[in-house]
Amino acid sequence: MEYDYKNLGLSEAELFAFADHNDMESEKITAPRYSYWRSVFRVFFRKKVNIAILGVLLFVIAFAYIYPSVTNYDPYANLLDSNSKHLSPAAAIKYFGFDLKWILGAGASGEPTFDAIWNGSRISISLAFLCAAINMTVGVCIGAVWGFSKKVDAVMMVVYNIVGNIPMILIISVLAMLFAPTFWTMVFALTIVGWIGIAYFIRTQVVIIREREYNLASRCLGTSTIKIAMKNILPFMTSVIVTLLATELPSYISYEVFLAYIGLGMSEMSLGRLIFSAEAAMVTPGWEMEFWSPVAISAIITIVLYVVGQNLGDASDPRTHM
Repeated sequence: MEYDYKNLGLSEAELFAFADHNDMESEKITAPRYSYWRSVFRVFFRKKVNIAILGVLLFVIAFAYIYPSVTNYDPYANLLDSNSKHLSPAAAIKYFGFDLKWILGAGASGEPTFDAIWNGSRISISLAFLCAAINMTVGVCIGAVWGFSKKVDAVMMVVYNIVGNIPMILIISVLAMLFAPTFWTMVFALTIVGWIGIAYFIRTQVVIIREREYNLASRCLGTSTIKIAMKNILPFMTSVIVTLLATELPSYISYEVFLAYIGLGMSEMSLGRLIFSAEAAMVTPGWEMEFWSPVAISAIITIVLYVVGQNLGDASDPRTHM
């Protein structure tokens, strides 16, 4: 069957012209561009539950930092007013009039429990993020070199065997007792040895992958240990690091709440300090909101941080990008 080329709308010269040959163009491969982090967020936001949980986390963090700065919270503004202390939400609204800050009632000093919770959340979240940034940075960097250098491994294993056998909570408690109970004291106590466990975990992961062919090739070419660890190994472990961060962030809030509950917390009114101060309200009729409100908020923050981190860690695994 003869095909009618006239239907193409091209002249014979155009139809039968010789095509140019270009060696450079022939080497090009047409393939979709791959962006690692774009694929991570694509996989993460594919699940609607991740969007909802991330929205809750962003709302809590934003509210914890923005709300206290615009309300000028003063915990002792009603200290001399005996009628304003230990009020239930209904009683506080009836006494002060309807306002957002009285929807959870009033505390032992007549302070609005709602304002106290968000002011304490700001302190606790700041502590968690600062400690996580310090411990993860130091732990990941030292762990990468630790796992790749046998000389560093010999020294660090001795340090880990000594420090690792002492309960973390005991070290933090002793440091909190020795120094003034301030925000920076707590940061120091949580980071002075907090990075060692992270470093050991990273070291274990590095030992597993350090003998792979591309690392051996880099060593044969004279690449330094630090450069191999930072360029070859750590990018390969992104999903592991993100997953580890997901467990570290909530743990610092838990440590702070626990230490404050046993009387070793910060002098600032963090979530842990609020729970400790309202311990008696837990079993006093009409005062329960003073205790359970900070407990609920601390639980929400820790759970949401953990879930978001775990799901982001799963999305960071390249095997989920197919």
